[in-house]
Amino acid sequence: MRRLLLTALVGLLPLLGGAPAQAADVVPTPTDGPYVGPMLDWTRDSADDYADRLGVSPSVYAQKVRYPLDRDDRLFLRQFVQQTAAHGAIAQLTLEPRVPLDQLTAADARAVGEQLQTLHEQLDTDFVVRFAPEMNGTWTAWGQQPEAYKAAFREAARGIASRTDAVEMAWVPVYGAGYPFGRAYGSIPGSAPRPVGQLDTDDDGRVTEADDPYGPYWPGADVVDRVGLVMFRFGRAQPFGTDSVPAPDELVARLQERYGYDDDTRRRPFYDRFARDGRSMSLETAAAWYDRGDVDELAVKSAWWDQVFSPAVRSAYPRLDLVTWLEQRRREDEADGRETDWRVTSRPELARPFEAVLRTGATTGAVTRVVDQDVANESTAEYRQADPADGDPMAWIVGCVVLAALLFVGSGLVRRVAPSWRYPDDGGLRDGRVDFLRGWVMVTVVVVHTELAGPYSFLSRNAIGAITGAEMFVLLSGLVLGMVYPRAVERVGERAASAAAWARVRKQYLTALGVVVLVYLIGLVPGISATVVTTFTDRGTGTGGGAAAGQVYDLYANFPQLLAYPPPWYAVRGLLLLEMGPWVFNIMGLFVVLSALVPALMWLLRRRLWWLVLVISWTLYGIEAVTKASVLPSQFDAVFPLLSWQLPFLHGLVIGYYRRPITRALTSRRGVAVVTTLVVGYAVVLTTLWATQGAPFLGIVRYDWLYENLYQRIYLQPGRLIDLLLVLVVAYALLTAAWKPLNRVFGWFYMPIGAASLYVFIVHVFFVVAVANIPGLDRTSPWQGAVVHTVELGLIWLMVRRRFLFKVIPT
Repeated sequence: MRRLLLTALVGLLPLLGGAPAQAADVVPTPTDGPYVGPMLDWTRDSADDYADRLGVSPSVYAQKVRYPLDRDDRLFLRQFVQQTAAHGAIAQLTLEPRVPLDQLTAADARAVGEQLQTLHEQLDTDFVVRFAPEMNGTWTAWGQQPEAYKAAFREAARGIASRTDAVEMAWVPVYGAGYPFGRAYGSIPGSAPRPVGQLDTDDDGRVTEADDPYGPYWPGADVVDRVGLVMFRFGRAQPFGTDSVPAPDELVARLQERYGYDDDTRRRPFYDRFARDGRSMSLETAAAWYDRGDVDELAVKSAWWDQVFSPAVRSAYPRLDLVTWLEQRRREDEADGRETDWRVTSRPELARPFEAVLRTGATTGAVTRVVDQDVANESTAEYRQADPADGDPMAWIVGCVVLAALLFVGSGLVRRVAPSWRYPDDGGLRDGRVDFLRGWVMVTVVVVHTELAGPYSFLSRNAIGAITGAEMFVLLSGLVLGMVYPRAVERVGERAASAAAWARVRKQYLTALGVVVLVYLIGLVPGISATVVTTFTDRGTGTGGGAAAGQVYDLYANFPQLLAYPPPWYAVRGLLLLEMGPWVFNIMGLFVVLSALVPALMWLLRRRLWWLVLVISWTLYGIEAVTKASVLPSQFDAVFPLLSWQLPFLHGLVIGYYRRPITRALTSRRGVAVVTTLVVGYAVVLTTLWATQGAPFLGIVRYDWLYENLYQRIYLQPGRLIDLLLVLVVAYALLTAAWKPLNRVFGWFYMPIGAASLYVFIVHVFFVVAVANIPGLDRTSPWQGAVVHTVELGLIWLMVRRRFLFKVIPT
């Protein structure tokens, strides 16, 4: 009688606990059928590759980790969540105990909760956590130990919930047919003898198929947010000797607890017993293919997925809202040890019809915010956006243009009053004015990337007006190459010059790879953090708006995969294409790509086809302006779009190649008059617009329209191009007219840095990391920023003067 009472109470347990404690709809209700996604072999496969094979992006990915977590498990978990976040998918995480259940502690659970909360904050991922599923089976170390299991589940659920609310705790037994699995489904001996008293629910003194396969393991409604079943389809009956096409009603029969049982006992369906009181249900499933006999693989698998995603099942079981499909090939005991293929995307002949079913019977695509490598790379463009704290950015532009116009007019006066100050142009290979200007630009780059308060930062961010050091760096790089390449052709011939140019590109590319790898390895050194450049914190000024402020993006998301053996191809590809790397270094990829084009472009210039080069350049610029097309997956293309940023480089190349005739034309009486008119006229127009804010200029343009439509930084809008040319012309004129005093005061510092600008750009990455590791540094303190910037720039200058590692690092 006592046993019968216990059985009745076990059957009522789902009704006694009320609604689950965490049922805050972590997983939102799907719109078009259950969420769906794969359980991959993560050592050989990736989320991106699966989505590419399938043709749609899954809404959930599944993975298993050992519990308690050790260092490797934490890394494995982070890598899994990073891939999941790249698709905005739900992360279904299975915790598999690796120690006896009674040795698991609340601290172990809290550690998992803390890890998941950190990942949720960083990647916006929500989790379904399955604690030790298939606990009613005999093939797991935690199987058929109901009391120990329930206690461990409750402790795990409470510990995780104490640290995060981004988790639904899922209780997931295996489908009950064949229970207690003494001979069914290829079971193996468990780790402990069966506690018959806990499992014998019909009070007959034995554990048989007549006993409840689920109730003894139910941990309580107060700790379960979601329930689920593991339900793999091997065949019609054991032994599973050959494949067979599922019967049309087989899935429904299983959900009604009528399929596979040897007796005719009416059992209450799992769904009716446990998927209630706000709890949703998950299904882990797939159809096996192992016999390779007369039955077609597509017929077997499609008959099963047609049922899983059928409108009838969706209507009858509305709380069945998440399905994970095993996408692996492995040996199975149930198939007599034969290799069993569960996959549905291994061949297009399977993937296409599966995709078609999902498009109509399941919810695919992002559930949470997509945080992938592309999004991370795009976010780094924010450091180039105007700082709202600096006030009206257009006002700075107007002020700097007016100042530039005054300096240009002043340079003309200096040429007349002090002709001895002029630059002594001897026609040599190097132009000191260009090195001076490049040195000034590189100093602004170093200061801006170090991100400290102080006078250096204020001047570097605002003194140039509508351009940053990046635009001038690209323009001057093209200009210098246009100047020196013809000399190389004269010296060694066109073919040898091209070979030398490509050899230099190869060295630049290998250096870029080396910097990417070295920065990551430095971050692994105990006591040193490289996150200042390997991650990027959203400033709330990007496409995500203020809601994304504080979001931390990992710019090395796939790099840890490179440490595996063998490393997966997608991670290798990401490294080779420079899809990852420190954000302060991303323009290096652009420089490598553009430098690789120089021999072909110079071939055109040497044949006086400069007009074709410019036509090509402006055509590509126009395509980018209209389509915002991304040409390469490389990190730089999100911040410095190739089709836009080739324009200053190619124009610099043309200017450098034709430097002398262009200089003669602009310094002629007519040229000076035209340039002066344009410079002063531009300043007058902008000043008028600023002074008459709110009123359209000539009835056409309003001041408040200008910045957003002509001066945005990422795509080099026309206003920025005008200012880039303005700065180049004014700086060149000023340095020409007042070279001697400017060189005497600043040249000793700027010129060495400018002559080795690429070297400076490369080594500054490591200075940014070093500054970030200064204990107690207050980045908002102007005096600390001034001291650190002075020391930083002084050390870089000293390294250049001593030619430190010049044989290794390109200059």
